[in-house]
Amino acid sequence: MSKQDELIEKYAADIKEKFGEEPDMDLLTKVTKGLGPAIYNVDASKVSAGDDQELETVKRNYLIKKLGMDDDPKLMDAVKSVLDTYGSANRNKHRAVVYYMLCKHFNKASIY
Repeated sequence: MSKQDELIEKYAADIKEKFGEEPDMDLLTKVTKGLGPAIYNVDASKVSAGDDQELETVKRNYLIKKLGMDDDPKLMDAVKSVLDTYGSANRNKHRAVVYYMLCKHFNKASIY
């Protein structure tokens, strides 16, 4: 099993455990591959929920640029909602999981 496959399995387990749903493995794989080498970098592979600049980056670079959404306060509400569901006690909020959940939230799977 490749390192990427191991990470995708870890992300799928997080989705099941933290969000209580069965992940769409095809979409999760595409979202993970879309992150490129960032998934292998300890810092870049995580989202810091307590860093407003980081949350703004998620909104700007993922929701607006990648998913093609219009800038709207609802975007940041969605980011915060996903991170709240992920759990404030959980320090390892994987970027691929956050992006996957946002993609599902906004029904943007067709982007991939």
